[in-house]
Amino acid sequence: MAPLATPPPRTGLLVIQPLKRRHCAECQAGPLQMLVLEEGAPRCLDCADLGHLVFLPRGDTALTRRSREESALSAVVVRFNRRRSRYERQGVLVEEAGLARAEERCLADAEARRRRRVRDAQRRAREDVRFAEAFAGEIRRLFPGCPADRARDVAAHASVRGSGRVGRSAAGRALSEGAVTSAVVASVRHLDTPYDQLLMSGVPRHEARRRIAAVVETTLRGWRAEVSGVG
Repeated sequence: MAPLATPPPRTGLLVIQPLKRRHCAECQAGPLQMLVLEEGAPRCLDCADLGHLVFLPRGDTALTRRSREESALSAVVVRFNRRRSRYERQGVLVEEAGLARAEERCLADAEARRRRRVRDAQRRAREDVRFAEAFAGEIRRLFPGCPADRARDVAAHASVRGSGRVGRSAAGRALSEGAVTSAVVASVRHLDTPYDQLLMSGVPRHEARRRIAAVVETTLRGWRAEVSGVG
């Protein structure tokens, strides 16, 4: 036999998926899908006293590990890879009851992970609400004339987690004046000027910004001034 890609434990059993047609040297059953070599001769799983085991394909590391932990008897299943000239693991043979217990453990873990994801999502949601409120507060501090509802809308838009918007940048999370102002400018540009229509009509971005710059600056100047009774 060629060396195994991942050798089984020294005390473990090894089962082979043959590439050629093989029959059991003891009972003549075959062709065999899996066999055990005993003194160089192939044996079927029943003759090798492994016929009661079930095959678990590779792929789920946790399930494989736990299935072997829960099984008094198990074996590594390998097949020869001609291209690589070596035997490679295909899975394991384990006791059916052991596999069932391992699946229950994995399901319990999956439920625990699901609950943790829910808790994490709730925690992030609370953090996002607090951050958006702080962002809106900073907008109102820098632009006291900005209506409160508008400040909340700007903050909510700019601070969406995973959006890549200015509120999620390092400067935005630090509530820097530049980041907060950029978020307000973007809102004014899109909502209070014909900027979007200019872009849709084919006007280059820099030219479109130049055309609406005066409107943006006028709006910001008005919001920077203290306005009594607004918001």
